[in-house]
Amino acid sequence: MALLHPGPRSDRRTEQGRPAPAPAPSPVRVLAVAAIGPLLLGYTAVAALLAVATATAARAQFSTAGVLAAAVPGWLAAHQVPVTVQGGELGALPLLPTIGAALLVWRTAARAVTRLGVGTPRVAVRVVGTIAGAHAALGLALALLCAGGPVTVDPLAGLYYPALLSGTAAAVGVFPRSGLLRTIRERVDPFALRGLKAGLLGVGVLFAVGTAVVVAALLASFGTARDLFAADGVGSATGMLLLSAGYLPNAAVAATGFIAGPGFALGQVGVGVAGATGGAVPALPLLAALPEQHAAWWPALCALPAAVGCLVGWALRTAAPTPTGRLRAVAVAAVVVAMAFAVFAGSAGGALGSGPFHPLDLRAAWLSLALVLWIGVPGAVVAWTTGPRPVPARDEEPRPTDSGEPGEAGGETEEDSGAETDDRATDNETDSTDPDSTASETEADDVAPDTGAGGAEDSADRPADRDSGR
Repeated sequence: MALLHPGPRSDRRTEQGRPAPAPAPSPVRVLAVAAIGPLLLGYTAVAALLAVATATAARAQFSTAGVLAAAVPGWLAAHQVPVTVQGGELGALPLLPTIGAALLVWRTAARAVTRLGVGTPRVAVRVVGTIAGAHAALGLALALLCAGGPVTVDPLAGLYYPALLSGTAAAVGVFPRSGLLRTIRERVDPFALRGLKAGLLGVGVLFAVGTAVVVAALLASFGTARDLFAADGVGSATGMLLLSAGYLPNAAVAATGFIAGPGFALGQVGVGVAGATGGAVPALPLLAALPEQHAAWWPALCALPAAVGCLVGWALRTAAPTPTGRLRAVAVAAVVVAMAFAVFAGSAGGALGSGPFHPLDLRAAWLSLALVLWIGVPGAVVAWTTGPRPVPARDEEPRPTDSGEPGEAGGETEEDSGAETDDRATDNETDSTDPDSTASETEADDVAPDTGAGGAEDSADRPADRDSGR
């Protein structure tokens, strides 16, 4: 009997014949994976990059323990934690690893909310808090682990920098799935949401324009960049390639500041559309894009951010039916762009030790102010002139109606209706007259001559005759 009835099958089906739904995953397990997954993957990626750089570098001794130890401050640097190397602070850290870490956390948080299957603000807060707390704990532990070594980290910075970065990325990942987006759409003015979307579009386009400027400058200085790559062999070229790729987003932000007007400074070197000052720069292939001297046509590059502002204004031409509403949406977009690049410039710049290349100043405050003008002014002009214009109301002619009220347009007054009634009565009396009498009257009129004054006397005698006849 046991063979005939082996027990319940694992692939039970519902009454409709469909497979039964899989059991919901445990919330604890989902949160644990969301917290630990980005930490392990991020640390592994940093260790792998350091292993490649160490293995290909000339006169370097590769060891697994050394790579794992070097990955500790490397993970902190990837989360924008300033590190101190032999007494000199390194705060201008590459942004590319930071972008990768943020994307990893963003994707992990979005998957966690999807697996939990409950899109509520409470679940979103739990996911964000778990991920940020795990990054804060690991950052603090690694900062304490670096104490006494050649690379040291402030424990407080190791605590809040990873927590802030991971918490922001996780919040962006869970926001569309938490139900908050629906609430915001119901309570926030539509023009503000349109301005936010247009501002994010402007941020992306400006970042792409800055990257294009860097690539164009590198192509113009291709010979110098090639010589720097081939200076110390293949191993050093690989390391410089990785370092240049890591600092490419920093260079894009600096190029955006250059075309916007404020420019940037690297130690004694200053570059802006209004002028440039020379000086020593590190032997990094990416820095081959720096110009050697000022050119008279540089102010024309300011047309690039102005064009982005026109694009933002064109995107907001239908944001509101009135010009005032469209201007408010453009103002929101300009503020979004300015705030985003203020954060980018503050993160991309910083201290570079205590040597001649210190500091890397991207002038974040001036850049944000300039972008407010470059986005706000052209965007406002385009949104104002290309948007829909209110059509003035036209006075319509009164249309006659069959059943109009007295005194209204298209209706009949009492006098008009009374006059029409009298006319109809007169016509009826005329129509009801005897045809013979009508004919005799017509003959009498034809026979009676027009005698002037005599006719008047005859007409005067007629009443008397009538009276005598009576």
